[in-house]
Amino acid sequence: MKVLVAIKQVIDPQVKIQVKLDDSGVETDHVKLVMNPFDEIAVEEAVRLKEKSIASDIILVTVGTTRCQEILRTGLAMGGDRAILIEAAQILEPLIVAKILKSLVDMEKPSLILLGKQAVDNDANQVGQMLAGLLNYAQGTFISGLTIHENTVKVTREVDEGTEELQLTLPAVLTTDLRLNQPRYVKLPNLMRAKKKTIEILTLESLGTSITPHSTVLKVTEPANQIKKTVFLKDAQALASLLENFTAGK
Repeated sequence: MKVLVAIKQVIDPQVKIQVKLDDSGVETDHVKLVMNPFDEIAVEEAVRLKEKSIASDIILVTVGTTRCQEILRTGLAMGGDRAILIEAAQILEPLIVAKILKSLVDMEKPSLILLGKQAVDNDANQVGQMLAGLLNYAQGTFISGLTIHENTVKVTREVDEGTEELQLTLPAVLTTDLRLNQPRYVKLPNLMRAKKKTIEILTLESLGTSITPHSTVLKVTEPANQIKKTVFLKDAQALASLLENFTAGK
């Protein structure tokens, strides 16, 4: 079984976000960038499928600049077989990313496509669903468990009421949630070997994908500080009184 895993480079969640001086976006120069944590879970699951002799070929793909090769090599160090960088200098909206991935899926013909449920930089949670729609594939979102048997995959989904189990026919698109697995620690020797591996580079033109945006970012600003003042209370009774007045709208 061929498995394609789409990953994204994001600012390290531990880094404080800085807005650019012209309010055009967030600052990414000289900032630590890492693989999106949810995508890391997707890579780990693909590697586990290979260790069970279910997956035979793991293809890692990302869309972005040359700097994105770093996360591809991290994925190769985790156990990926091949890596593809689709070069794009601009920030692309989810629908365009889904269209780009569809073009690659049409070329590679994987049986399973894995993505993180969302990227922690914009929390859009759209690419997986859009990709499944464009491909007309079965989809399982927010998955915390999966079992593959021949041409079907049984998934456990995280939903508001608890969990939901679905059986999907392959090929399928799955988006991974936190409780699916714990990504492995990447050892230094594996990282060194990954640095020597070849990364295939494709252009948007070679995929025949239009990148005409459907939306425009007008301005990016930091959220307003909602804390107006700090109040020190002498005891629990004072806190109870404050909360009572707050709920009463006083």
